[in-house]
Formats: sequence, C-alpha cells, structure tokens
Amino acid sequence: MTGAGDTIFALATAQGKAGVAIVRISGPECCAALTAMGVSPPVPRSSRLATLRDSEGDILDQALVLFFERGASFTGEDVIELHLHGSVAVVRAVLMELERMPPLRMAEPGEFTRRALMNGRLDLTQVQGLADVIDAETEGQRRHAMRVLDGEVSRRVEGWRRDLLRAIALVEATIDFADEDVPEDVSREVSMLLSGVIESVSAELETVRSVARLKTGFEVALVGEPNAGKSSLLNALSNSDAAIVTAVAGTTRDIVEVRCDINGLPVTLLDTAGLRETSDEVELIGVNRAITRAKSADLRIFLYEQATPPTWDVPVLDQDIVIRSKGDLNGDANAISVSTGAGIPGLLLCIGTILSERIPDAGLISRERDRASLDVALSIMVEVQAKMSDAEPELVSLSLRDSASALSEIIGGVDIDEILDEVFSSFCIGK
Repeated sequence: MTGAGDTIFALATAQGKAGVAIVRISGPECCAALTAMGVSPPVPRSSRLATLRDSEGDILDQALVLFFERGASFTGEDVIELHLHGSVAVVRAVLMELERMPPLRMAEPGEFTRRALMNGRLDLTQVQGLADVIDAETEGQRRHAMRVLDGEVSRRVEGWRRDLLRAIALVEATIDFADEDVPEDVSREVSMLLSGVIESVSAELETVRSVARLKTGFEVALVGEPNAGKSSLLNALSNSDAAIVTAVAGTTRDIVEVRCDINGLPVTLLDTAGLRETSDEVELIGVNRAITRAKSADLRIFLYEQATPPTWDVPVLDQDIVIRSKGDLNGDANAISVSTGAGIPGLLLCIGTILSERIPDAGLISRERDRASLDVALSIMVEVQAKMSDAEPELVSLSLRDSASALSEIIGGVDIDEILDEVFSSFCIGK
C-alpha cells in the first residue's frame, strides 16, 4: 500500500446510475483539490452547494460539498465529500479530473477504513463490524453488526483488560515497591479479579458458535420418505420454485439448497432425497447424502403423510419439528397443507422461534481470530489461577501480561504506562 500520508479519493457509493453518488477525498491535499475545481472549502462540518469545474473551466457538476476536518472525520484526516448527481458520466468525469491532480491517487480497496483504524477512529472489532454491516442481509445480522460497530465488543474486552491491568498492578506493587505504602497481601483481590474475568470470557466463548451461525446462516433440513411433500414445502417456505415437484417417487436425488430470511435470521433450507431402501445406485447416493447432511443440520423438519410417523434413519432431537403433511388430502386439521397454505405461517414462526433462541443476546464474538485470542487468554488465566498460591509474583505478572496481550490482539495494545498509571493511582507511589 502506498504511503499513508497520500491524499486519496474514490467513489464511496455503488457503481452505476443512481440518484446521488458520493466521491470521498481524504488526506492533506483534499482542500487544495477542491480549490482546483473552483470551489472554496466550506466551514468544517458544514456543507454548501457549489459548481465543480475542470482544469479548462468547464462545468463538471453542481454538487453538495461537505468538509470534515482532521480528527472529526471517518478516516481521522481532512476529508472532502462531493455529493454528485448519480450519473455514470458525471462520476467518471469527476474521478478523471481528480486523477489528473498530481498530489492525489485512487484509493486502494478498504484504504479509507484502514486509515480510520490507523488514526484511532475505529478499532479492529469496529472495522469487522463495519464489514458485517455492509454484508448484512437480515435484520438479525444488521442488529448484531451494529452492536459491534458501536463498540460493544471493544468495551467488553476493555473491561477484561482493565481488570487484568489492575491485577498486574497489584502483583507488581509487591515486587517493585515492597517498602512503600502498599497492602501486604493482594492475593485475594487478584484472585477475585481473575475469577471474574475467567467467568466472563468463558461465557463469551460458549456463545461463539451460535453467534457465528447468525452470520453464516442456519441449516434447516427437510426430512421424510419419498413424496412426503418435502420439495413442495421447501418451495412454500422459501416462496420460490427451487425444487422440482412431481408425483414420481425419488425425484429429488441430490440436496437442493435455498437461502432465505426467516424471522430476521439467515436460513438455508435443505430439500433432501426421500429416505427409503433402494437398489437405484444414484438414488442410494442421494439417500446417504440426505442422512449425512440432515444429521449435521441445525434443525430438522420431519414430514410424514400417513396417519402415524414412520421410523427414520435420522435421529429426532428435542427441538426438531415433526409434522404431518398434505392436510388438504387427509383431513387432519393439525397437518400442514402447501396447497391451501394451512399451517405454513405457524411453521415459519416455529422455525424462527427455535433458531432465535439459539442466538444469545449477550454474545458478540463470532470471528475465528477473536475466538482464538480469547482461548489463549483464558487458558493462561486458568493456569495462573491454579498455580498462583505457589508461583513467584514475577511469573504471575508475566503470565497475566501474556493474557492481556492475547486480549489486545482483538482491539489494541497493552502499554506499560497503563500498568504504571494503575499502580500510582492506586497506591499513591512516588508522590
């Protein structure tokens, strides 16, 4: 990546024709670039309507111009935003004019966000949250991503780090300032701080898999004998014609997957081959795949047509749904019917409720990198807790530093000055 001090520019909105297109310019020369287009920069954090011109004096566009000064912008640098008419030709002309200005260059992918990170406007978790906001397809994904972008992960991790820093300060006070006015025994408070962090981090790690499912999506498998109505139900639940529906048994040979939104959650519905004994080699492969995939799914919907459920080759777990199909034909008021729509809204509600209960409201961590850092931090703390009564204070301090450093990989660094500040503020040492 080219130097961080460069002035960069790029289209900040989607490519193509639109009502409005925004071009962002970030860096020390952004105001000079605006002046070169015949416009004086507006007052910081204000806007003005202005006519942009090229180097020949010809009009490029009438734009709304905004100026954010250094420290108050998204990137932390001086930023100019040009809100243009969303014409492809207008955007192209403005970008070409900026490209002709020697101090400026086109931004690389993610460079504005990278500068926000480097300038302290966002931390690593907020950068990830921003990416998740952009990628969000469902309401559940949006809500979770906004919590991360708002800094909730940062505040949680900072709370753990703060307690570890306090514990380190207490331990190091007994090492470096033994003759000063410090408590004789700090082990009880250190133990309490450590226990609290261990409990909280452990609880967070227990939610990682479920929270990750909120991003990647839940898998819901439709399971049953041939002609139980699985394909018809998949089409009804997803409001599509993804699966072929015929009266011929064994029509579905491979797994049909349809991505949809159920109760604000991303769900992949799996239409599997009908479970039965068969001598058809291709169908047998489909049946075996159906069994394997259904067993690994997050939720299974077992469909049956006859009066009582059959015995399936896939185990029925506690929260799995077992329901009779073709209620319009068998007269069962409790059965669903794809033809009439009976029971379909209730089934959708049931699926959404079951899956929503698996998303803990308190869980935030979902990325493997963050999970690995929490795992390292937790294992170190558990080891320290087990050996603290017999270990040398220097080793306890060193281990706690390693644990704090593991947490710092999620959001930022641990500075020795933070520890010294805690020591001096707690015990008034060196006054």
